[in-house]
Amino acid sequence: MNLKSMWLIALLTAGLALLLDAQAEGAAGGRTPSAPSAVVDFANLADGDVVPPDFTVRFTISGMGIAPAGTAIENTGHFHLLIDLPELPDLDQPLPANEHIRHYGKGETLAELDLAEGKHTLQLLLADHAHVAHDPPVMSKVITITVSSAAALPADS
Repeated sequence: MNLKSMWLIALLTAGLALLLDAQAEGAAGGRTPSAPSAVVDFANLADGDVVPPDFTVRFTISGMGIAPAGTAIENTGHFHLLIDLPELPDLDQPLPANEHIRHYGKGETLAELDLAEGKHTLQLLLADHAHVAHDPPVMSKVITITVSSAAALPADS
């Protein structure tokens, strides 16, 4: 084995160790502190809005920053969009990814949605590098939107 291969193996091993540490921290219930002034919200949607089935939703944040999942930087996190979530999951554990909880772990601040016609609830939740909600949680209020094929696009789309 040459020196370059050994160096690459060492680098991959170190990266894997960091990832496993982050996952273990989340699984152990270790929550990252949030900034006291942190706020997340929707930039182009409000409670009661009527939107078409395909639309773009934009996320805003103040008081903290955005960093991709797996990147542990103080006072940062990444967005999770909660759609028609019957109840919040255990915020001491990594958030699952499913039809009700969408992860934006690359640091995205907008999402293209395609929702069925009818009423839907939306909420934003910021999570740390390990997909665990901050302490205290940084989340928007729950809003209710109505999806209708007769609706115009939101003004900021």
